[in-house]
Amino acid sequence: MDKEAGNDGLASLSASAQLALALKPPASVAAQHFIPASSNAQARHWLNQTGWPDRRLLLCGADSCGKTHLLHIWAARRHTRVIDAAQLDEPDIAQLTDSLPAALALDHLDRVTSERALLHLLNLAREQRITLLMASRTAPSRMGIILPDLASRLRAVTVVPVLPPEDRLRFALLLRLIAERQMIVSNPILDWLLCHLPRTGDAIVAAVDRLDQAGLAQKKPLTRAMARAVLSGLLHETSEEEG
Repeated sequence: MDKEAGNDGLASLSASAQLALALKPPASVAAQHFIPASSNAQARHWLNQTGWPDRRLLLCGADSCGKTHLLHIWAARRHTRVIDAAQLDEPDIAQLTDSLPAALALDHLDRVTSERALLHLLNLAREQRITLLMASRTAPSRMGIILPDLASRLRAVTVVPVLPPEDRLRFALLLRLIAERQMIVSNPILDWLLCHLPRTGDAIVAAVDRLDQAGLAQKKPLTRAMARAVLSGLLHETSEEEG
């Protein structure tokens, strides 16, 4: 899943804890680790279809909703590469023309740094009949694109939303992230986290990252009091007393 979380105010960690954090396994984008749910059902339906309008499609949703995971699954099935729009430049386009693929995946469309390179990519895909899947946090109409031709082409792309995760998906995501980090979290704390965290995938990712860092730094079993302190500012604050 998409992942953008940092320290977010945690106390400084020891050198050994920082080393342990550096060895944390990366989030998997393999197909077997994707969690199907109603919130991503429409996107999965489109990705299993052929004949997209103008052979291009845009997955749109918040951070950690699963759009990047879906993008990588689609690319792997078509044996093609995933390009980061934030790093796309003219040499990339020149390289593509030397060996034209049948399909391409472009992530982080809303972070594009070279509008001209993106415009050339869209034109190349249309001319060479390359199927293009893109992913973005925002719809093209909200990206503030400067080049008129690029803005027009992006507005014509079919946009498929990936919705915020439902409770079943939030729970499955929480369990998977905890297992990946080999953390030990009791069922009461799991229930408490789901009840008090914002209802987004990004909040689940950020919370597990913070708890993992705190556990490595403090070397203590996770308690509700520790979780509340570590997740300060992220939780839905309530007047609930600690039990």
